[in-house]
Amino acid sequence: MGRKTALRDQLLTTRGRIGLPRLGSLARSLSQVVTAIPDVRSAATVALYVSIGTEPGTGSLIDELDAAGKRILLPCLLPDNDLDWAVYDGELVRAPRGLLEPSGERLGVSAIAGADVVLVPGLAVDSQGHRMGRGGGSYDRILARVPAGTFTCALLYPWEVGVPVPVEEHDRAVGAAASAEGMQRFS
Repeated sequence: MGRKTALRDQLLTTRGRIGLPRLGSLARSLSQVVTAIPDVRSAATVALYVSIGTEPGTGSLIDELDAAGKRILLPCLLPDNDLDWAVYDGELVRAPRGLLEPSGERLGVSAIAGADVVLVPGLAVDSQGHRMGRGGGSYDRILARVPAGTFTCALLYPWEVGVPVPVEEHDRAVGAAASAEGMQRFS
């Protein structure tokens, strides 16, 4: 657990040093990379998240997916750190912990199983798709509900892809990682 905490602190510190202009540039490039992925282009329903702070930005990605006519599922954090889902209708509301959530009807925690593509946050992904998040377990839970064969992808900064991460029994791998520099699939 100590190795994970130390690595998490290091990655968050690095993120904290990114200037605002670079954050915006990286977010726009990430959006271009993700919207060019064939799985995303052909998807009817895409589940992703609303980025906050220094997370790889998803604002322009959400706008592009919406403009392309995709049904977008966004998470709503529950008190136990699990995630409920709602369809994005163009409006986000303030939620606990500084989050933004969709204002629409909640669909339940199992709604994630209906997504064609699932894009998740993370702090790093190793060369085999093992993802490290912030430690709350929210996205490991949802990845466990995603049917086999669904395209799952962590959205990261380029330097966070291929980082050796400590893996625990509850950790769930992703099928790919995308950054401003491209997308990498894992076997």
